[in-house]
Amino acid sequence: MNATERGIREQFSFWRALSSPRISPRTGEMHVVIGCGTSMHVGESIACALNEAGFAARAVPGNEWTRRSSSYVPSDMKTRLIALSRSGESSETVAASVLRRHSDQEVLAITCSPGSTLTRLVSEVIAAETHPEEGIILTASASLMLMAGLRYAGVEIGPASITAAEILLDAAETALVALYRGQSHFVFLGGGAFHGVAREGALKMKEMSLCQSEAHHPLEYRHGPVSIIDEHSFVVMLYHPDTREEEAQLSQELMDKGAVVLGLGGPGTVSLAVEGEVGAGPLICLPVLQLLGEHVARAKGIDTQTPRHLAKVVTFSH
Repeated sequence: MNATERGIREQFSFWRALSSPRISPRTGEMHVVIGCGTSMHVGESIACALNEAGFAARAVPGNEWTRRSSSYVPSDMKTRLIALSRSGESSETVAASVLRRHSDQEVLAITCSPGSTLTRLVSEVIAAETHPEEGIILTASASLMLMAGLRYAGVEIGPASITAAEILLDAAETALVALYRGQSHFVFLGGGAFHGVAREGALKMKEMSLCQSEAHHPLEYRHGPVSIIDEHSFVVMLYHPDTREEEAQLSQELMDKGAVVLGLGGPGTVSLAVEGEVGAGPLICLPVLQLLGEHVARAKGIDTQTPRHLAKVVTFSH
């Protein structure tokens, strides 16, 4: 077991140690969740949770918000920025926070690096301690930022959900070994708050195993992308409780076309139950997607501690 896998398997003690935020969203303003890469993906799930709780929100990549915020939110709308960054040093996220500071707008940072540049720029901070062996690939940190953001949005995530995530990860171990037989095309499907996590699953697969992967809203996959499904395809269906029936129908269509389907919360070639509190499903499923990337990388002889072309902190000089 390498350090990446230990970080995936041992992340739950850090979940248990994370305190619930003492701050809450407010009505009457747009919550803009920004981040880069993984942070952007989990930010999308957080924005969905905020909207579902009655707080207007949208997720925007850090540089997009800095360079063209009015393309995403009308310039006269009051906004509250929620900046996600494991390191607190990502150039685009820091730049966006500097811009908001100069305009006297509040910024909340969700990070795993207290004392970082980002935390010195913002008005409020939610900081999480992450696994000490975590390398370039975000695993425990991604889960912790998602957990903090979902709690901020009002989602109850207590011991039952953390235990459910542990049980699901253990169950997935056998399932992944049985399902993976040299697939080269990976598809992650999820709707609502599961979509950001689906995108993160696709990113993990690319970063860790250098395999082709993609993420879509479930029924959107039928409108074109389904054309390349075949016996080399591995599909992860992240079932949303509201649309389980139609997603089950899609899963069957994909299996009929030759794909293997891992159903998280619904039918598939292998189906695994997703328990836990209402709204916690995206977080509960995330470690499984991380472990899938590690499994495929291992099968290809790739060391996920030294991912190709990547750095632990991404900076950009203007």
